[in-house]
Amino acid sequence: MSVPAPQCVHIDSTFTVAGHGLEIRGDTVVLDNKSVTLPPAPMAVLRALAEQPGAVLTREELADCLPGHESGRHAVEMAVTRLRSLLRVAGIVQTVVKRGYRFSPDLP
Repeated sequence: MSVPAPQCVHIDSTFTVAGHGLEIRGDTVVLDNKSVTLPPAPMAVLRALAEQPGAVLTREELADCLPGHESGRHAVEMAVTRLRSLLRVAGIVQTVVKRGYRFSPDLP
């Protein structure tokens, strides 16, 4: 089954992920009622993944959403690493070996 390409839109959203409340607002993520400001590249990756919860997005698809001159696999990997380190919660962005990354919110 083919997954549509991410639209790289800026929609604010609320999720429960890995048992934590996560809300995307502008350039800020509210994680368990604590505000975390994200740089543009990690925020772009999070938004693209959150746009298609549960879907695996390739590094190439995510690279298309990165701002400015950042592109390619390495830029995506660095953005994911930075996103994970800033949010400090395992499981928000999952690596799918040899395929890409996935954002899997908890089921209601």
